[in-house]
Parts: sequence; C-alpha cells; structure tokens
Amino acid sequence: MYAIGYGKDVKTVKVDLPTALLHAANLDAANPDQEVARLLALELFREEKISLGRAAELCGTPHSAFMEFAAAHEVPPIRYGETELEEDRRTLSDLDM
Repeated sequence: MYAIGYGKDVKTVKVDLPTALLHAANLDAANPDQEVARLLALELFREEKISLGRAAELCGTPHSAFMEFAAAHEVPPIRYGETELEEDRRTLSDLDM
C-alpha cells in the first residue's frame, strides 16, 4: 500500500484500532491516520529514537508545524541537557575561552 501525502513510494501499513481508543485519545474515528502518525512520531522523538526532522518527515508534517505539535504536547522540540552542556564546556576550555 502506498500513501498519498507522505512522499513518493512510501510504504504504509493498515492498523486496526478500537474506536474506544480513538475516542479516548480525542481523535476523529473517521480519519485518524494523520493524527496517529504524528502521535507515534512524537513518541519516537520523545524517546530520542529519531530526530525532530525525521519525526516530522515520517508523519508528513512540516518541520515548524511538528515543532508546534511537540510543544503543545509538552515535549521540548530542542534538547539541551547536561551532556550537551558538558560538551560545550569542554569545547570552550579547549579553545581557552
């Protein structure tokens, strides 16, 4: 099966979900595909399994719109933690700054 709107030659799969699950997630049971794809991509991004850009690409959402979607679901679109801070400190130290 190929999906329109996900780019050329992108294979997709059909998933049967209980209507009650869609209602619990406040999704439109008539056309949940895009929203379910965005939620799955968001969870993969949250778990740091894929990048923000890849998440947006996989669910067929523009990068800026996916950033807004992530922020609306309280997932910071930009990650800067202790690891990145330490890397920056080492770089600055190596540069004598």
